[in-house]
Amino acid sequence: MALNNTYEARLVQQETAVGAGVQILLLALLGSAIGMGPAGWLTGLAFATATWAVLSRALHRARPRSFGPANRVTLGRAILVGGVTALVADSFESSPPVTLLVGLTAVALILDGVDGKVARRTGTSTALGARFDMEVDAFLILVLSVYVSTQLGPWVLLIGAMRYAFVAAAKFAPWLNAPLPHSMARKTVAAMQGVCLLLAGADLLPHLANLAVVLLALGSLVWSFGRDVVWLWRNERIAARETTSGAATTAGTGAADEADASVAALEDTSVAALERELLELAAR
Repeated sequence: MALNNTYEARLVQQETAVGAGVQILLLALLGSAIGMGPAGWLTGLAFATATWAVLSRALHRARPRSFGPANRVTLGRAILVGGVTALVADSFESSPPVTLLVGLTAVALILDGVDGKVARRTGTSTALGARFDMEVDAFLILVLSVYVSTQLGPWVLLIGAMRYAFVAAAKFAPWLNAPLPHSMARKTVAAMQGVCLLLAGADLLPHLANLAVVLLALGSLVWSFGRDVVWLWRNERIAARETTSGAATTAGTGAADEADASVAALEDTSVAALERELLELAAR
């Protein structure tokens, strides 16, 4: 059994290594196609290395029996995101190949709706897979916001940074880590971010239209995060009140028990004294 577990663990880790290899192959193809500079290469290799290291560590902790088909789809998306990241980094040195960047991003966004369906149909949904999917989505939005910010201004970075700011805030306010109820509105807003940023990055619309699209994305994201934060805060206040009420009830019950015990002891003392007096009278 131990040998089988070791063998399965090696297979799982091998898939992450294959993913890193495919990522490097994609970078090589992009480099030969557009003549990618040092910034693109270094950023792409850093992304591939970080993805492999973080995913390998997470798999080592979770110890799944297999990598799973849904995680393979997500890993494919991560590889595409690595290519987009390299192209965006390279765009600071030379004019970006917009068609190629848009194509890779579009495929990554389309596959975002595939891995979840694969996980549900194959019964392979896991907490690790959900977290992996969420992190790939968040990083793609961050990279796209960096790219669009070069056209519309640094304020666009708020879209990509908001989720990471929320995670950082949760370090100081642990109640932000509480699970949220299912919300179709939250999912819709999250999906909108990539589409809106891609549309603005493609630069197919007039400048004012691109500005309106990105403002719409930012406004909806602020609303979504704000609504979730308010819900978590109210939920934490309710839980705190229930805890305080429970403690008060316990204290009140304890005080009542002590009072009952005191009355019982007093009654026992009175009965004992009466019995002694009766015995003395009988003795006389």
